[in-house]
Amino acid sequence: MRVGVLALQGAFREHILVFEALGASTVAVRLPEQMEGLDGLVLPGGESTAIAKLMRAYGFYEAIRGRLETGMAVWGTCAGAILMAREIGDARPDQEPLGLMDIVVRRNAYGRQVDSFEAPLHFRHIGEPYPGVFIRAPYIESVGEGVEVLAEHDGRIVAAREERLLATTFHPELTVDLRVHRFFIEQIVAVQ
Repeated sequence: MRVGVLALQGAFREHILVFEALGASTVAVRLPEQMEGLDGLVLPGGESTAIAKLMRAYGFYEAIRGRLETGMAVWGTCAGAILMAREIGDARPDQEPLGLMDIVVRRNAYGRQVDSFEAPLHFRHIGEPYPGVFIRAPYIESVGEGVEVLAEHDGRIVAAREERLLATTFHPELTVDLRVHRFFIEQIVAVQ
C-alpha cells in the first residue's frame, strides 16, 4: 500500500511519520505526477488559502479529481477538510474547494490560534475516546445524504466519511494515537 501526503505546506511531515510507523510506504507529494500509483492521499492541515493557491499553481485540482475517479482514496485534515468540501460556508473569493465530498465546512469555526484546544472524541469504528487536537479548526456545518458522520464535538460534526473520502477537522497527526490513520488505511484505502 502506498500513501501520499501533499507536501506543499502544513503538517505533512507528521502524517508521513505516522504512516511509516504503521508500515505503509509513504510519499511526500510535491508534484501531481507523484500521485501515480498511490492508493491514498492526505491533504494535511496548514493554511487552507496558501495550500489552495499552491495546488492551483501546480495543477493539483485537476490531478486529484482525476486520481479520485481512478480509485485513489483522499483524507483531508483541518485545512485539507476545508479543501475537500463541496462548499466552504465562509469562503474567501480566492478560495475554491476541490468539491470532492458532499459537505459544507466553516473555516476557523472555533476562533483564533489562541483558542486552540484538545478534547476527547467518540469516533465511530475505533473504540475508546480519541484525543482530538483542534488548532484554528473548522467544523462541518452539514453533510449530504451519502455521508457518514464519524465524530462530533459539542454538537458540531468534526469527522465524516463518504465512500473513499475521509474528512477530519482536527489533527490526528499531532497525537501519539495511531487509530485514525489506521482507520484510513484499513477502512477507506483498503476497501476500494
